[in-house]
Amino acid sequence: MALVKVGLIGKTNTGKTTFFNAATLGAAEVSTYPFTTKQPNYGTAHVTSLCVCREFGVRDNPRNSKCVEGWRYIPIEIIDLPGLIKGAWAGKGLGNQFLSVASQSDVLLHVVDISGSVDEEGKLTEPGTGNPIADYYDIEEELVMWFMKLLERNEDKIVKSLKQGVSLPQAMAEILKGIKISEQHISIALRQSNLMNKDFENWTPLDDKKFAQALREVSKPTIIIANKIDLDTAPENFEKLRDQLPDKIVVPCSAEAELSLRRAEQKGLIKYIPGQETFEIIKMEGLTEKQKWALDFIAKRVLGQYMRTGVQFALNVAIFKLLKMNAVYPVYDPQKLSDKHGNILPDVLLMPDGSTVEDLAKEIHTELAKGLMYAIDARTGLRLPVNYKLKDRDVLSIYSATRRK
Repeated sequence: MALVKVGLIGKTNTGKTTFFNAATLGAAEVSTYPFTTKQPNYGTAHVTSLCVCREFGVRDNPRNSKCVEGWRYIPIEIIDLPGLIKGAWAGKGLGNQFLSVASQSDVLLHVVDISGSVDEEGKLTEPGTGNPIADYYDIEEELVMWFMKLLERNEDKIVKSLKQGVSLPQAMAEILKGIKISEQHISIALRQSNLMNKDFENWTPLDDKKFAQALREVSKPTIIIANKIDLDTAPENFEKLRDQLPDKIVVPCSAEAELSLRRAEQKGLIKYIPGQETFEIIKMEGLTEKQKWALDFIAKRVLGQYMRTGVQFALNVAIFKLLKMNAVYPVYDPQKLSDKHGNILPDVLLMPDGSTVEDLAKEIHTELAKGLMYAIDARTGLRLPVNYKLKDRDVLSIYSATRRK
């Protein structure tokens, strides 16, 4: 089963790799010189959803995920991409490699150094002297130009398909399917840019750009991560960025704080569940003075002011709000809530909004979908048709002619 892909984008030195390490507990190289990340880093992070185990009053033993104090941690793939600079779309820096990987993500987290500690070239500078708002627009422009370049390169193929009677959304979808862009994405973008009824061969450069902007928004939904929020110069920039982008989700974040908490938790020094608003010191005597200071700083300046570090929150919002994914629990035995081996609530799958019982069957196994008959709702015992639309936290058993007893 393919994991949902989250791509981290942004300029160099904004803290993308620290965010990646905090989310995955990885050890990707972090440094202050530009382009530390020369190859994409791939890792597994988790999103959290209230597990159904407590509602059913059972003790679960998950296989594809984990349950921590009634919260189900569901794996996703996270990709830390090389940082961008102006002109990346034309191949400057590591641009082409970056953009081709970014395009394969389902959702993007755009990491901005909200403290203003990064200059135009992506080098570290005095906090407050950089311009996070300009940084945001620079990277957005690169993505839009990349989409424009893709369409430009394939213009002849699109025109050829149109002459054969294929619709414009179909013709474009054939070209763009490798970067996870669907016919539906294209149709929405055409409507939003008022180009649905304009002859493609008569599009102007302005039309190209309008369409590329709409397609980028529709196909790669994005959350802005206002990173380094704990620095003194950050709050003012955070307010400015939020005011400038009222229709965007902007999450205040300290990836450094989250990484410190998770590493302290790993060493058994504190009790901390990612995304929670507090932590508890277990071994005060095991902490150095520097560690005590750091934890006190995080408690006051990050959790005290913003309630959370922002890392787990951003991942959850990306998957459940932007992508509108539903956490669905397939089981073999709807009474025992188990698989064939007796594992209770063994799996949870992230299913896109609008998915049906049939889509769930295909996700589990193609053979199961072939002889699909119906599903049983474990809560009500009701028989659900194959076109039933899945809801978040559904617990279902699928019945198929190919299902082995």
